[in-house]
Amino acid sequence: MATSSSSPSSSIPPSSPSPSPTTTTTPPRQHLLLQPPSSKKKKNRTNVFRVLRTVFRSFPIFTTPSVACKIPVIHPGLGLPDPHHNTSRITGTLFGYRKGRVSLSIQESPKCLPSLVVELAMQTTTLQKELSTGMVRIALETEKQPRADNNNNTTEKKTDILEEPLWTMYCKGEKTGYGVKREATEEDLNVMELLRPVSMGAGVLPGNSESEGPDGEMAYMRAYFERVIGSKDSETFYMLSPEGNNGPELSFFFVRV
Repeated sequence: MATSSSSPSSSIPPSSPSPSPTTTTTPPRQHLLLQPPSSKKKKNRTNVFRVLRTVFRSFPIFTTPSVACKIPVIHPGLGLPDPHHNTSRITGTLFGYRKGRVSLSIQESPKCLPSLVVELAMQTTTLQKELSTGMVRIALETEKQPRADNNNNTTEKKTDILEEPLWTMYCKGEKTGYGVKREATEEDLNVMELLRPVSMGAGVLPGNSESEGPDGEMAYMRAYFERVIGSKDSETFYMLSPEGNNGPELSFFFVRV
């Protein structure tokens, strides 16, 4: 990255203090052409959705010697109840600096603003290594938050599962830390704008961060995901590989327990 410098002008008195240098840690926002996602009201769930919810809740719990996480193991084409009315295709992007944590961005389409950005409890290089081994399942768990009504009766707090601020994260059944939902930053929006023409693919983008410096590279992987809503407490995103491509299988499970 080229930098420009200028010598002090003779019109400035010698006694005038020289301005202190500044360090830019976030690139300036580009002209954004991203559009807001369409606001679609959720349809009332039919009996098919209730059956699917029952199927989700019937799956076993994956355990390790020290942790237990509920991962609804379901994949299209296994002969389960047809969830077409509760299934949609979205764009998912994993991105992050090689020495930093990877983030997941969910968009209605590559041309839309992110509807969800989650900073995952995993470094970018670690996720790349996991993906090179084949199938990767990441579970993000959060607890149901009760609330008291006027009669001091405890009821469940009604919050969309993707609006939860914090999740306990598991990769292949092992706890890795906490996933944190955040508002899209200037840098997040710049990345999404650069990738607006890209529907599927992987590579690197020029970046600018304190950890990697102005010449640091940001790795990214973008793909279509199938979104399956099992219930108000369970949503799953399955990465869709191009037809005939034996790439890695990646799934994200958002579960409220």
